[in-house]
Amino acid sequence: MTRRRRRTLHIAAIGLPMLIMAALTFAFVSPAQARPDAGGTDVAGGDQTAVSGDVDQYVRMYDHPMGSQIRLHEGTADEPKAGLDDVVIQASVAGIDVSGWQGNVDWPAQWNAGKRFVWVKATENTNYTNPYFAQQYNGSYNQGFIRGAYHFATPNTSSGAAQADWFSNHGGGWSADGRTLPGALDMEYNPYGATCYGLSKASMTQWILDFSNRYKARWNKFPAIYTSTSWWSQCVSGDFSSTNPLWVARYASTVGTLPCCWGFYTVWQYSSSPIDQNTFNGAYTQLQAIATNHD
Repeated sequence: MTRRRRRTLHIAAIGLPMLIMAALTFAFVSPAQARPDAGGTDVAGGDQTAVSGDVDQYVRMYDHPMGSQIRLHEGTADEPKAGLDDVVIQASVAGIDVSGWQGNVDWPAQWNAGKRFVWVKATENTNYTNPYFAQQYNGSYNQGFIRGAYHFATPNTSSGAAQADWFSNHGGGWSADGRTLPGALDMEYNPYGATCYGLSKASMTQWILDFSNRYKARWNKFPAIYTSTSWWSQCVSGDFSSTNPLWVARYASTVGTLPCCWGFYTVWQYSSSPIDQNTFNGAYTQLQAIATNHD
């Protein structure tokens, strides 16, 4: 399968009116009908599967995959290309994350490659849902993965509580079944404008706190927070280390300095090739505990 490089499509302003969204959604074929093309594309530095059809045009226009803006702003020059061979970790579990850009995922192939957990993009803002979510979330579970869902935050469009509700109502829930990871809040560079979405550090901290508290109230579990050290240092002033697991993005052979004020990471996204690669910082039994125990 050939691969080619391409930039992410961005719209000029966020917040697609619900009326337009409804019209677009009505016109879409089902994900099962919209099959991936042979070929590839790149979303701000990460190799992704090229897809076609109305559903996939919707994905290309409105879906920002986890880490896409971090790769765009921070680059991947030191990214390991051969998996974890050059990454020194003690006990660990290999995993991935996916969004609408991957289309229908070959879960047996990922399992055979040694992956054992996955986070699936469910939502963005309060008007986008991943049209491939069911195949990705349920398909991974049926294959044996421990899986969870994530939300791409846009803190300048609605409150943290509102986005936590949208996420919760569209696949982001949690249950203590030993197979479901806590929802993850994707905090990264604004794809539409100002790095910190026009918010002060104090306001951004409050937004994240509102999302986190609302999610905890609904599911008795704090969400994981995905971010990079650089973005967090620029945009956030609060300390979430005692409540929220850290999922840190750094495309290198070492995890580097962590965002304030975490003393350790729970998950590290260390590569985007050929799909977003993650490692859990602990043994498989510890991963199961996160998917089992209430906070």
